Amino acid sequence: MMDAAEVERFFTRSDGSYLFARWGRPIAPIVFGVEDATLSVVKGAFEAVCAMAGHHMAETDPELGTNVMVFFFREWDELLAVPDLDRLIDGLAPLVERLAEAEANQYRVFRFDEAGAIKACFIFLRMDEVMSAQPAETLALSQVVQSMLLWSDVAFTDRSPLGKLEDGRVVLRPEIGALIRAGYDPVMPAKADDASHALRLAARMQVAQGEVN
Repeated sequence: MMDAAEVERFFTRSDGSYLFARWGRPIAPIVFGVEDATLSVVKGAFEAVCAMAGHHMAETDPELGTNVMVFFFREWDELLAVPDLDRLIDGLAPLVERLAEAEANQYRVFRFDEAGAIKACFIFLRMDEVMSAQPAETLALSQVVQSMLLWSDVAFTDRSPLGKLEDGRVVLRPEIGALIRAGYDPVMPAKADDASHALRLAARMQVAQGEVN
């Protein structure tokens, strides 16, 4: 099980600041740019991770209609042709230009409510060779996990949140699953910007581990 220092690293950004946030409302996803088979895989990943976290899903969000939008595409400039997306994402054109220059293959934009909890997430996936080589289940699970919390921008640069079993199946790493569950514990705040929050997360993980044992 992770200690507080390890937990803190997952929410300490590259500028040294600590910032944690979880969803404050049920998740209502929609997926663009894929066939129905992949659509069901993505929604299935959301259902599985939400169930694991003790969070809820909904068909619609009363304020936004859908609050998670997942876009699959080949080139970044395709986003500029999506109707009204520039109204949802401030500075869309310069963002697309920056991501294209960096040859990025994924990006996530979060929006927050007045309490600082996540209220919307936009997931952009450019299907380059690396992304296209991943099985749909692996890609979907990875993206859902990274949208469940406001992780540090460097949280998974060295190691994926997923692991592989002996039979080849790809699953969520147990310690990451435990950390997500701790983050969604009702006694924990929906948003925190003090590193002492990591101590509380680690404590919740230890309590949960004791309950399992």
